[in-house]
This record gives sequence, structure tokens and C-alpha cells, in this order.
Amino acid sequence: MPIPPDTIIRNYEPRDRAAVRRLCCETGFLGKPIDPVFSDRELFADYLTAYYTDVEAEAAFVLEQSGVVKGYLLGSRRQLRQQWYGFFQNLRLFGIGMLRYRQYNEATRGFIQWILKNSWREVPAVPRRTAHFHFNVLPEAQKLATTQAMAQMYFDFLRTHGEKEVFGQVVTFESRRGAKLFERLGFRVLEKREITKYRGKHHEPVYLTTVIKSLATPDSRQIAGR
Repeated sequence: MPIPPDTIIRNYEPRDRAAVRRLCCETGFLGKPIDPVFSDRELFADYLTAYYTDVEAEAAFVLEQSGVVKGYLLGSRRQLRQQWYGFFQNLRLFGIGMLRYRQYNEATRGFIQWILKNSWREVPAVPRRTAHFHFNVLPEAQKLATTQAMAQMYFDFLRTHGEKEVFGQVVTFESRRGAKLFERLGFRVLEKREITKYRGKHHEPVYLTTVIKSLATPDSRQIAGR
């Protein structure tokens, strides 16, 4: 299925940084704006996107419609570098968050408390030394063909660098995007764990699921869209 004529999928460029950060926040709460859960968009975008846009930008791609960035795929094939970056980045973000803590509303303070008390318990296992990705697409741009094309561009990039597998950690729930869909498209589920911060905020359990796929198979041209 071809992508719409007004759609371009291309490599990330520095001029896209603000759009990627904004899109991250607009889709951060189960595909909706993150604000009801966490009000500090600056910290939220730093945590989820800064490494990819600032350090390993060559592995990032954007989906543009009529000149507007409406989706992105952020990837990494340098897991150790990302871990080192994340260690110091998280310390910095923690310090900023504590300085701003009293200014936050109740929902945001609850989110921070969940991070400190439970988030580390709810992260499923990931393979070592394996390339990974995550992606977000605004609702009006969610087409299976465009998301497949964006993923394929990333997978081809990985192949040119000799990568054999790729994994992702995706938020799944049955009415939106179940793990079974990824299995049908060639991904294998490694592990999934419930994200308890969404209890009381969503009518069904929400999971963080680690899925992995071989890049050696010829059918790696499909991925689920948001």
C-alpha cells in the first residue's frame, strides 16, 4: 500500500528537534497529551527524546505531512553509550524535578512518586547489545503504510551497519495495540509488565512490552502503527 502523496519520510534534522519534543508530549499519555499525568513538558521531552536527537541523531527519522512533522521514529544502535548518557541525564533531571516539586500539581507529584517507588520494578527485560527504537505518530497521520515505511527506513539503516536484530518497548493494551499484533507482524514478545501508574486513569490494564525482531528475515517490512 503506497503512502499518501502529501507524506514524506526522511532522516531527522536538527530543525526538527522542537517538533519531535512537542509531538512526544502530545502523545505521551496513551496517545494523548501528557499534561493530565505530568505537567512538566520540558522534563518529559528531555527524558524521552534528548539522547536520540542530541547524541545519535543519525538513527532518527520523521514523518512529515504537508510540511509538518506528525510522527517520528527514534532509534539507537549504541546501547552502552545511551546507558552512560542516561545515567548522568537522569541525575540532572532528578535534580531539576526536585527543585520544581512544590510547584507541581498533585497528578505530577504522583507521577514522580511512581517513578521513584515503582517504575524500576515495571520495566521488562531488554536484550543486550541490540539496536532498539520507539515511535510516535499523531492520530491524524496514523496510517499503517506510512508507519511501515518509516520503520523500514530505520531497519535498512541498521542493516547497513551490520545489525542483526532490533527491539522495541511499546505501550500495549487490547483496545489500542496488543502484543499479539506485533507477533503477527514478525516480532517476538520477550516480556511484558503492567504499568501501574495508569491504574485508575484507564479502563483496562496497560503494559510495557518488549518485542524483538530479526533483521535477517525478508518480511521485516511491517510494523504496527499508532
